[in-house]
Amino acid sequence: MLGGTGFVGRNLRDVLRGKGISHGVASRSTGTDLRDPLQCERLLAKELPDVVVNCAAHVGSLNYVTEQAAVVIADNCRMTLGMYEAIAIQAPAALVINLIANCAYPNTDETFVESGLWDGPLHRSVLPYGATRRLLLAAADCFSMQHGVRSISLLVPNMYGPYDATDPNKAHALNALVAKFVKAQAVGLPEVEVWGTGVAIREWLNARDCGRAICEVIENPARVGLDEPINIGQDFGLSVRELVTIIRDAVGYKGKIRFDASRPDGAPRKVMDDRRFRKVFPAFKFTDFESGILETVKFYQSVLPY
Repeated sequence: MLGGTGFVGRNLRDVLRGKGISHGVASRSTGTDLRDPLQCERLLAKELPDVVVNCAAHVGSLNYVTEQAAVVIADNCRMTLGMYEAIAIQAPAALVINLIANCAYPNTDETFVESGLWDGPLHRSVLPYGATRRLLLAAADCFSMQHGVRSISLLVPNMYGPYDATDPNKAHALNALVAKFVKAQAVGLPEVEVWGTGVAIREWLNARDCGRAICEVIENPARVGLDEPINIGQDFGLSVRELVTIIRDAVGYKGKIRFDASRPDGAPRKVMDDRRFRKVFPAFKFTDFESGILETVKFYQSVLPY
């Protein structure tokens, strides 16, 4: 698993352990810089994997990817190309499972349908990262054409759950909100600031559910429908204001909430069409949202102070 010590990777590892699936982990914290093709080659020559799950990414909040735009695009491009070059040399028969964030979709779409993935430009607020997710899709096709490397692309909405950063500038959006409210409740802050106007609508995926979907692919990679990009979607979204109310109630916070309209909202609506997903994963059940929020709250409470 590449990027296995990060937010999504740690949740996936919990799921893999629960199913008894053996796995290795590679990231900068374990001694492998995935931006370096030679380090990737050495890793794959040692591990000889049957499956490579790619959770590696350099990403953060909308504010972070704007401030660090050049670094974000450069790091993610290097990781993508380095990974595929190394796989083509050392493990061309391995199955690659890529997670593609929904920022790869066109900025004009409000409901993301797989067939429209390339039908327009990206929203500028996510350009540094979204462009690299499109590169990941293109690289998968190109390395299939030349080297026969098989890739499965799972398109995912905004994720939440335990193990994310406590820094709101680095954490995923929902987790950043949970972290703020948990801290405010713990230290008695009279006000919580929320970035943006609160009108943007987003779909949210529990990171453990993402892990379970990946496990289903590992267990049955031959199922029909996986050779085209597929949304891990529910076709349901909440506004940030609605989300804030749910988090506030879960934490028990009684203070004031202030929306900072000087911060960008991003695209107005991001909800993923689920028709293809339901055909390929007909029995899949997602975690109840409020239960997932409570689990995320407990995680941030467990890592206080921050």
